[in-house]
Amino acid sequence: MAPCDAVRRRVVLFPLPYLGHMIPMLRLAAALHASGHAITVLHTELHAPDPACYPADYRFVAVPAPDLPAATEDIAAFLVALNASCAAAFKDRLAALLAGGSVRCVVTDVVWFSAQAAARDLGVPALALMTSSAASFRTFMAYRALLAKGHLPYDEARGNAPVEELPPFRVRDLQRIDASSLDTFADLLERFVDAARRSSGLIVNTFDAIEGPEVGYIRDGLSLPVFPVGPLNRFSPPPPPPPQDGSPCCLDWLDNQSPGSVLFVSLGTVASVDAYELAELAWALADAGRPFVWVVRPGMVRGRPSCSLELPGGLAEQIGDRGMVVPWTPQEKVLGHAAVGAFLTHSGWNSTVEALSEGVPMACLPCFGDQFETARYACDVWKVGVEVGRLQRGAVRAAIDRLMGPGIEGEEIRQRARDLKGKVGQCIGEGGSSHMALLGLLERIASF
Repeated sequence: MAPCDAVRRRVVLFPLPYLGHMIPMLRLAAALHASGHAITVLHTELHAPDPACYPADYRFVAVPAPDLPAATEDIAAFLVALNASCAAAFKDRLAALLAGGSVRCVVTDVVWFSAQAAARDLGVPALALMTSSAASFRTFMAYRALLAKGHLPYDEARGNAPVEELPPFRVRDLQRIDASSLDTFADLLERFVDAARRSSGLIVNTFDAIEGPEVGYIRDGLSLPVFPVGPLNRFSPPPPPPPQDGSPCCLDWLDNQSPGSVLFVSLGTVASVDAYELAELAWALADAGRPFVWVVRPGMVRGRPSCSLELPGGLAEQIGDRGMVVPWTPQEKVLGHAAVGAFLTHSGWNSTVEALSEGVPMACLPCFGDQFETARYACDVWKVGVEVGRLQRGAVRAAIDRLMGPGIEGEEIRQRARDLKGKVGQCIGEGGSSHMALLGLLERIASF
């Protein structure tokens, strides 16, 4: 490609600085790069990507945030402050890129409503990327009405009541952040939706085989082009691993296990547990009597800064060499390993679509936010998982037995997971719905 073409076809991306958001954005960058677009990644200094891990012709430009708010459990207030902190610097960086050459368009995380506004002010077409599910965005659109109907604040006594305005959800499935006020959260979601509505199109990391109706609902509700191009993990390689500390990799261990025998356990990159919950999970894994790989990342246990796992007395002896506890795994390789038969997961969206891509059934233990909604779809719509309920020894053991045991229920779930893996392949294959959505996105970008 000639240098002038690279400039003319440059796409600027601005991911939210959290791993669950950065991974799909950078995978989208890889798909655009493979189609011939030059890539510039604007990023905050918080969790900045390492340029050495990406193609040499990527450009990385830092967006300073002098008033970056301190991390807090009040996620809604934090995201409002983060948008305010980065707004001026993002606009300055984008203006400088425009002065240095042509920019075809901007793609921001849907959370960056301030960046969407800055792009509009500068006359640059802007697309928004929803890194989570279409069902989650549908909830964004309806959230204020859900409050007006009295479904929230959450009342455990009404937890199983159906949300008639938003099937298939029950009240307990609705996303919420306990440390944030409902009004602040609802206002924030309205800003996400408004920014998307005023954008040049919404990209969603999903695919028609699992969320076709939800994508249609968004498309009709926003009167906007919507591109379900997922699962993005099937369009580009996995993200680079973190620096290794000498911990053993579990892949060699998995090579010595029987096909479909291993339970993979990971609660993602953000969720945390207390010491009691950790012990309950550990005892459940011991009681289940199955081989397992368990990710206990640094900082996952509240009050313990290190990743060392202090097992209750007698538990280590009971587990023996049947389990492997690690601070990190190459998750996609683990899920794709023939030895892995099930996934105990927090139901984060990236983890869910990676499991769907490999045909691995799930025991769902959602922790916060949209994870409750994703678990509902996995267990009751796609029927490729079982609901754990509470993080208690008996509940976790029962879910593992249902999923991996010899009964008819477990076999039917495992078969549906295998079938859905086949549908993923069809969606991303030539002429499939995700392939066509990606071509549509490229045409949209070319039209700017």
